[in-house]
Amino acid sequence: MRIDLMTLFPEMCETVLNESIIGRARRAGKMELVCTNIRDYSDNKHHKVDDTPYGGGMGMVMTAEPIFRCFQSLYNIEKEAKPHLIYLSPKGKTFTQQRAMELSKMERVVLLCGHYEGIDERVIEEIVDEELSIGDFVLTGGELPALVVVDAVCRMLPGVLSDDICFEEESHFSGLLEYPQYTKPAVWHEREVPPVLLSGNHAEIAKWRHQQAVEITKQRRPDLLKNENKE
Repeated sequence: MRIDLMTLFPEMCETVLNESIIGRARRAGKMELVCTNIRDYSDNKHHKVDDTPYGGGMGMVMTAEPIFRCFQSLYNIEKEAKPHLIYLSPKGKTFTQQRAMELSKMERVVLLCGHYEGIDERVIEEIVDEELSIGDFVLTGGELPALVVVDAVCRMLPGVLSDDICFEEESHFSGLLEYPQYTKPAVWHEREVPPVLLSGNHAEIAKWRHQQAVEITKQRRPDLLKNENKE
C-alpha cells in the first residue's frame, strides 16, 4: 500500500512516520509513505500558497492551484487511475475503525492536509473524493489528523504488527471497547490481577474478557452496543 501526504510541513510528518512501529514497518517495506510539500508547486517566488478570503473574514485560505498541481504530480494521469484523495477537515465524516479497515484494503490513498482557514472550495469539488474528521474539534492544520489516519490504517497491514490478533481484540475492531489488561506482578499496591487470568483456562478467560468488554462499553459508550448480540 502507498499513502501520500500533501502538506505544508513534510518534516513534521516525517518525524512521526519514522518512529516506533510505523517507522520500523516503513523501513521494512511493509508500506510506502510519501510526504510532498505543497509549497513546491506554487508559482510565487516566496512559495506563498495562501491568500485573503473573498467576502472578507479573518485568516487566510489556501489557494487551489498549488494543491491541484501537487496532486497531479503524484501519479501519471495518462496511465494511472486517480488515487483516492481524502481531505482532513472538521466538516468531514467522523473517522472510525471501520473506515480504517476499508482504507487498509486500498492500494493507494492520498491525504490532503489543510492549514490556515482551510482551502479553496473549488479544489475540493475538483479532486477530493472524501472528507474525514478525527473528532468534533478544530486544530491548526491537517497534519495531526492525517498522521492519525496513517497510523490507524497502516497498523492493520500485513506484517506491521506481529499478528492480526494484536488489533482484532482491541477497542472498536469488534464494535466493543477493549477489556482490561494486566501484567506482572500479580499483586501491585494490594490490587490483585483477576484470578481467572491466572487460571490457564482459555475458554473462561475468553468469556471473562468478552463480558468485561460488554460492561465497559455499556458504561462508557452505550451507543456502540446497538449491534451487539446480547445473550
